[in-house]
Amino acid sequence: MSRVGLKPIELSESVSVNIAGNVVSVAGPLGKLEVILPKNIEACIENKQVKITRKAESKMLRSLHGLTRALLANAIMGVEKGFEKRLEITGVGFRAEVAEGGLRLSLGFSHPVDYHAPEGIKLAVEKNQIAISGIDKQKVGQVAAEIRALKKPEPYKGKGIKYLGEVIHLKPGKAAKAVGAPGAAA
Repeated sequence: MSRVGLKPIELSESVSVNIAGNVVSVAGPLGKLEVILPKNIEACIENKQVKITRKAESKMLRSLHGLTRALLANAIMGVEKGFEKRLEITGVGFRAEVAEGGLRLSLGFSHPVDYHAPEGIKLAVEKNQIAISGIDKQKVGQVAAEIRALKKPEPYKGKGIKYLGEVIHLKPGKAAKAVGAPGAAA
């Protein structure tokens, strides 16, 4: 039994939900999102709560039950509060600035790297941090992953773009040979 799927989603006063067939429209102060329900999964509104139910007990429907509830809960939270991810740039000369429609990044290459943000995503730069915000949780996470992939943190000095709070385990550099050890040149 899906424990996530059975949990009802609480609605606040600022969010409105409209169910039309298998499409659930969610509108709030930050915008509007739509969630498409899989076949044989239904949503209903009761007492300021959205409840997700399934029509059968197949393995596929049981797995989609919790997923659908999570996607709908993320849409409701997104239009009400929004989502944000932060990236941190580490390295001498590495910097970012907001450019027209996205970011212009200096990442140690011979040329600046331009990243164009998709619609609905806001980018901001404060010192060595990039803030990515929007109402769609999946889109915010995807943009953060794409920006991080431009220059992943390298394992020896940790230079590159990482998530804020991400721990990079640094490898030790090339070990110096001990004097007097077998195989060492005299």
